[in-house]
Amino acid sequence: MVTVHMTAVLPGDVQQVWTVVTGVENYSWRSDLSRTEVLSAEQFVEHTQTGAQTLFTITAAEPGRRWELDMENSRMRGHWVGLFSEKGAETAIQFTETLHVKNPLLRPFVKRYLRKQQARFVADLQNALQARAHEDS
Repeated sequence: MVTVHMTAVLPGDVQQVWTVVTGVENYSWRSDLSRTEVLSAEQFVEHTQTGAQTLFTITAAEPGRRWELDMENSRMRGHWVGLFSEKGAETAIQFTETLHVKNPLLRPFVKRYLRKQQARFVADLQNALQARAHEDS
């Protein structure tokens, strides 16, 4: 198992950040996705630009506070936890991803890959929030 943590403080109130992160049908802010597919209130599939598909199952949702997901694809299975908290006019986020890689040959590369993916997610999120703030002003 590999676990990676990411923390950041983002522009916007906690409700704005929550709405963007959990609005899986509105994926256009994500530079790594080609589309998403909502299967039910609890499940969705993310399709990457390279054609990979990952099934996500929502296991906990406390609006504006906590979102937890199980995830699985052909290469891995794992769990993602997103914690959200107000920090004045901004929002502090804490994302933790724990993965089990199915192919042992890939294990040495997973931690670096996850850090890169999380950094990309947070950068995309920050850009989306800044764009929304600019549209609102």
